[in-house]
Amino acid sequence: MSKVADRKLVVGLDIGTSRVKAIVGELLVDGGVSIVGVGSHASRGMDKGGVNDLNLVVQSVQRALDEMELMADCKVSSVFMSVSGRHVQCQNENGMVPINNREVTQAEVDNVIHAARSVPFAAERRLLHVLPQDFTIDVQEKIKNPVGMSGVRMEAEVHIVTCSDDMAKNLVKCVERCELTADQLIFSALASSYAVLTEDEKELGVCVVDIGGGTIDIVIYADGAIRHTAVIPVAGNQITSDIAKIFRTPISHAEDIKINYACALKDMVGMEENIEVPSVGGRPARAMSRHTLAEVIEPRYQELFELIQEEIKSSGLEEQIAAGIVLTGGTAKMEGAVEFAEEIFQMPVRTGQPMGMKGLSEYIEDPAFATAVGLLHYGRMEMQSKQSAKSKNTESVWSRLQSFFKGEF
Repeated sequence: MSKVADRKLVVGLDIGTSRVKAIVGELLVDGGVSIVGVGSHASRGMDKGGVNDLNLVVQSVQRALDEMELMADCKVSSVFMSVSGRHVQCQNENGMVPINNREVTQAEVDNVIHAARSVPFAAERRLLHVLPQDFTIDVQEKIKNPVGMSGVRMEAEVHIVTCSDDMAKNLVKCVERCELTADQLIFSALASSYAVLTEDEKELGVCVVDIGGGTIDIVIYADGAIRHTAVIPVAGNQITSDIAKIFRTPISHAEDIKINYACALKDMVGMEENIEVPSVGGRPARAMSRHTLAEVIEPRYQELFELIQEEIKSSGLEEQIAAGIVLTGGTAKMEGAVEFAEEIFQMPVRTGQPMGMKGLSEYIEDPAFATAVGLLHYGRMEMQSKQSAKSKNTESVWSRLQSFFKGEF
């Protein structure tokens, strides 16, 4: 196997309620990422974004990683991980620093962001993200990049995302038992937004809705910045459960029926189309109308979409998402989901496919891979940022040495 040292690799690991997805990408000289390995395995031991059986989760993660490493012909040592669940919370904060008519430097931008994030958290909370929204210098508001500008005082508005420290530790422990280290935990919907959104959508205002198996993760952009994030602890597994109970079929078969035959809008399905439904306890399979299946699923999708609509309204940002809604995640793939969502939300809706990847991109052209691909985008930016900081430090040391030898030190 190739050593990691020989290749600049970044790994995204999405431990979902339904599936574990692992992707490894190689950083290219042009700054892009080439997919070199993909692994996916049914997830066991997870419920609504939280670990409820550590050993089962470790087994699922290891199998996905093994598949990924075999395809990529490499051995990885660290991963960027997603986190979700009702324990994820958000808040908007602001901070201020005096600049005394000097030109604003990057150090002062860092200071004002630090001032904004310096709010007290409960001991059991872990800080995930501090995402800058806007800066204000004196009376000028809505500044995107204040570096180089002058004024007396500078303020920053930031969006802060936190999670339960215990929940995060359990996820990290699963990875460590696979002999890996967790580079960073990233909120799932934030990662998905990096994979499926365009810059125009972020500027115009857009809501990303990642509908997985156990949770619906939401992130709202307006004027190019994140304004709101949320998690709703119901999702696609509720639909699978409904099919299993109403049609008296095992959960595994109910999941297959949902993936292969389900439709979110009953008006899109003809009455004459039938499917075979396996029974429990060795009983013979039964024929069932696909239209009847859609009649069961439609009310559940309506409930999910109404919960999403309620969250958007409560955020106060409903009028600011002119680009509409982007549905992603495994449950967003169902036939009729986009059409039904447009009926409910009364705004444009599209399905979010992962974008911006090279190499084996055909393996990840699926909304279910949005979070995992977004983790690669996030990891790429983190690695490039560290490399840039390292280069600046090296240049600074070299210039000081030159000054010293010139007698200017």
